[in-house]
Amino acid sequence: MAETHMAETHMADFLIRWHAMIASGDSRALPEMLAEDVEFRSPFAFTPYRGRRAVAGLLQTVIQVFQDFRYHRQFVANDSAALEFSAFVGDLSLKGIDLIRLGEDGRIVEFEVMIRPANALLALGAEMGKRLAALGIKP
Repeated sequence: MAETHMAETHMADFLIRWHAMIASGDSRALPEMLAEDVEFRSPFAFTPYRGRRAVAGLLQTVIQVFQDFRYHRQFVANDSAALEFSAFVGDLSLKGIDLIRLGEDGRIVEFEVMIRPANALLALGAEMGKRLAALGIKP
């Protein structure tokens, strides 16, 4: 019971910080929100990305690519959250879900993204590929 309460407290605190970071557009706090061994599952890569540096670079890049990004709903259960969002990539509208799981210390240990429709996902993938290659991160 105490573990469940602790996970819920971590999640509540995390969501306040996460939404404030997204609203401000300033992602400098992002690396500290990630566990050292965080795992990120991209909607266009089979193999997950691992590690704070790579995942921070990916998320900071996608924040720059998305236009008119906004969260709509969130569903929380203990140490996990599903955040529904919408955004544009160029003139293409997309919808997606961020699935986030926190570790015992309140940092992200797993982050998975699902996006639709396919044409917007492909446009996002193309733009992310260009930007990540420039950063030396293998898309």
